[in-house]
Amino acid sequence: MKKPIPQQQAPELSFPLLGDKVWDLKKAESENFTLVIFYRGLHCPLCKKYLEQLNELLSDFEDKGVQAVAVSMDDEKRARLSKQKWDIDKVSLGYNLSEESARNWGLYLSKGIKEGEPDLFSEPGLFLVDSHNDIYYAAINSNPWGRPHLPSMLKAINFILDKEYPARGEMM
Repeated sequence: MKKPIPQQQAPELSFPLLGDKVWDLKKAESENFTLVIFYRGLHCPLCKKYLEQLNELLSDFEDKGVQAVAVSMDDEKRARLSKQKWDIDKVSLGYNLSEESARNWGLYLSKGIKEGEPDLFSEPGLFLVDSHNDIYYAAINSNPWGRPHLPSMLKAINFILDKEYPARGEMM
């Protein structure tokens, strides 16, 4: 299984956003970092809570020069339902993440096992990508729990910026 490595170029990533835009990592304009959150999809109550917390903290991330985006393998209809049913009005929400992109980012894939789940979806991942498009931080989960705590990520970003702390984990 491939996985992104800190201090190396991030894999390509492009997908449609709700609002008839296309998001492309190479064109992301962030002062310090781009926060990419891969979520499971509409069927996941933990994803709902996670993205709602992101929505609450979004301005704090932006104040630190961090642009955030969330994406899943859901189709546009399911992404629209997430946007309507969840309290995530400020979150840039992408959809139609390809299986190839999910694999290139090292995400675990799962088959749907109950009603409401898509046939195939990615498990969660969170990445900080620096302004040079290199991976700074990677967290990849095989289940919906165990994701990085977003308020702790804000504190970590403060530390990173204050201390000019380098990306770690560059050796495999």
